[in-house]
Amino acid sequence: MSDKDTASINRNRAVDGALKLYIVLGYAFVFAPIAASFVFSFNSDRFPSIPLGQFSLEWYQAVASDPLVWQGLRNTLFVGVTVGVLATALGFGAAYTDYRYRFFGKQVYLALALLPPTIPVIILGLAMLAYLSRINLSGNALSVIITHVVICAPFAMAIIRLRLSQMDPDLEAAAWNLGASEWAAMRHVIVPFAMPAILGALFITMAVSFDEFAIAWFVSGLNETLPVKVLGFLQGQVSPRINAIGTFVFVTSMTLVILAQLLLTGRGEKNRPAADE
Repeated sequence: MSDKDTASINRNRAVDGALKLYIVLGYAFVFAPIAASFVFSFNSDRFPSIPLGQFSLEWYQAVASDPLVWQGLRNTLFVGVTVGVLATALGFGAAYTDYRYRFFGKQVYLALALLPPTIPVIILGLAMLAYLSRINLSGNALSVIITHVVICAPFAMAIIRLRLSQMDPDLEAAAWNLGASEWAAMRHVIVPFAMPAILGALFITMAVSFDEFAIAWFVSGLNETLPVKVLGFLQGQVSPRINAIGTFVFVTSMTLVILAQLLLTGRGEKNRPAADE
């Protein structure tokens, strides 16, 4: 091996090492505040400070004994599960329409379907508040569900649309030729193939709804979700309970995201060879 080849290999290794270090530093920068919140949630001191006090579950016990937190958690779970189901159903319908049909204005249809997440949450929250107030739906759990479905459905559509794009379009036609109705082909061909993406979209939309607070703050009224409760705690006083609640919210959201990722990468790869055959 020549000196030139050796120098090239060393340079490539240096670039790879620098990229890996950059990724590690990027993740450390993003997750450092979350890690600090997690550590301080077990700290006996009221204010976050170094050195730490004794290990304590006091703030978790305070959260568990607070009825306002439980009310917010119930609202969050109810809204999150409902939004996940509705947004995933709407996202599947929109994704299948894109996969199955060719029509005039399809690009406009896709742009409008994927538009809500790109709108600033303050503007969207104010717009939804004004609209829901006019039809007497503002200030209840239904208003939060409606607004979160508007936000989350595009995520479900994008995930399921990506999965359907990997499907051979002749599979559905083959099912029709073998005597299956359109609904039977949907049930036995389309849905099984898209199931990893459907479940992944369900978990992702639940995680998005679980974390969202800005729009929920505008339209929830007295039916506040858990993130809105946290905002109320911050406005009233700096309470160590926020670290405990934040840790719980983060762990729940990350669990949903990880489940979605496992479904999309694991089960999707497992089912792909069978579909290709």
